[in-house]
Order: sequence, then C-alpha cells, then structure tokens
Amino acid sequence: MPTRKIKVDHPDRRVSTGAYSDGVVIDGWMYVSGQASLDLATGKVLGDTIEEQTRITLENVEKILKAGGCTRDDVVKCTVHLTDVSEFPRYNAVYSAFFSGVRPARTTVQSVLGPGMKIEIDAVARLSNP
Repeated sequence: MPTRKIKVDHPDRRVSTGAYSDGVVIDGWMYVSGQASLDLATGKVLGDTIEEQTRITLENVEKILKAGGCTRDDVVKCTVHLTDVSEFPRYNAVYSAFFSGVRPARTTVQSVLGPGMKIEIDAVARLSNP
C-alpha cells in the first residue's frame, strides 16, 4: 500500500514565500523546508544580526516541527546556509543553545540567500510515535 505524504504548515503563515510545503511527513519522518528569519504574516525578514536571525529561524523550524508532531529533540539532521561563513562562531553559539543532548548531524555552507537573509535552515526529524 503506498504511503501518503502529509503537508505541514507553519501556524503563522499568511503569505506565500514559494512553491513548497513548510513540512512534509511520510513514513514516520518529517522533512522541514529551509526556513529563514521571516515574519510569515508579512514575508519580511526579521532581525539585523546573525544571532537574531538564527534564533528566529530556529523558532520557525520549531513551530513547523510542533505542527507535524515533533520536537527539536526529534531532529536528526540539519542543513544550514550562511551568507557569510565568517559569522559561523556567532551563529553556532545560538544553534548550540537551541539543541541539547545528542545534537543533530549538521552541514553548514556559505550560500547566496534572498535580500536581507543571513541564514536558512532545513531539518529532518523522526516522529516519536509514527
């Protein structure tokens, strides 16, 4: 029997930011699309510093995780895009405080992102009770 994908929406989303699902649940796994420090009611970038943008981005990831039945402790892998890799230590301090215990596997790369965006994070999580 084929497994059905379940779409998960960010609870604050009011504007479209692209042709993608915020999250998808399938076969006991949740995939969270790349999130940034966006106000999803307006689509505007929030935060001026890498620390602020990292915190807001992780909060957006967490809201989608919760909407799909996961917590940050269920995250097994993150991919992080930074516009300026020299800000890695400052982003990493905020990221490290967000994930405790066994932290997710992670890849961090420097990328070109949308105007005003300093960071984008996607995540893969395993549902506790699939």
